[in-house]
Amino acid sequence: MPGIFDSLRLLDGPAIAERITMRQAIVALQQALRDGFDPDDDPARAIVDVRHGQLLLMPSDLGAYTGQKLATVAPANPARGLERIQALYIVLDAETLAPVALLDGTELTSLRTPAVSAAAVDVVAAPDATSLVVFGTGPQGVRHVEAMRAIRPIERVRFVGRDRARAEQAVATVTANGLDVAVGSAADVADADIVVCATTAREPLFDAALVRDGAAVVAVGSHERDARELPGELLGRARVIVESQRVALAEAGDVILAIAEGHLSPDSLTPMARLFGGDEPEASARPVVIKTCGMGWQDLAVAQLALTPDAH
Repeated sequence: MPGIFDSLRLLDGPAIAERITMRQAIVALQQALRDGFDPDDDPARAIVDVRHGQLLLMPSDLGAYTGQKLATVAPANPARGLERIQALYIVLDAETLAPVALLDGTELTSLRTPAVSAAAVDVVAAPDATSLVVFGTGPQGVRHVEAMRAIRPIERVRFVGRDRARAEQAVATVTANGLDVAVGSAADVADADIVVCATTAREPLFDAALVRDGAAVVAVGSHERDARELPGELLGRARVIVESQRVALAEAGDVILAIAEGHLSPDSLTPMARLFGGDEPEASARPVVIKTCGMGWQDLAVAQLALTPDAH
């Protein structure tokens, strides 16, 4: 009998980057929802506290494959020059549950998180959105610029971070794209069409009054009940889109705290799947907030692209 590793495909970060473009990842996520997948049916992930961080166990079952991600969150890692979030991803045949492939889950997460943001922003943001403000100067901040450029004609980018040197490094990373890119401040939110928050902040990053009507604001930085990047007042005046109501009410501190403060009603949340249900997009002069925590189906929808011969 062949061994379990005999036919297992190993895909490292460069292999994933070569096989899957940001645009392909965005389309795959949108298509999964258009095909009727309901994120509320995704198995709940387990979050296990360990001595130096967390283990995240994220299973999913979608299409021809089943998958499981083991992600780690080590808050002290950036000071060591290591990624805060690292992961491995295993893809299984959905029928036999035989292992098919082992992927670099860190690269997969780096790709799918901004792709999820862009999948939703693509539906709700102004078609002519050109101005982007990014809070966060790490890999997710940089990849979100790539993702937003894949769906909108972004011309101006401002990076906002606590560390000036890291902000300048982020600017240098994307300057080659010919954009108007610079280090900015929270005040730049007032002129932004799209705002992305990809930080480890536990308190709001800017004043709610800075966000203009019609702007799209994305928050991806936290999956903890007591951590937030956005002020409750902003969620109170915005249309709030979440991956699923179940996940938002369990893990999304931005949502949970806004509800506790009386700014937001749980019934007002818009599940992401509703954006792709065939209805016309909701016209609104309000800001739109998209709060994500990360779900297993998103990793699997993107990981499958690496196993498809014509994916690239």
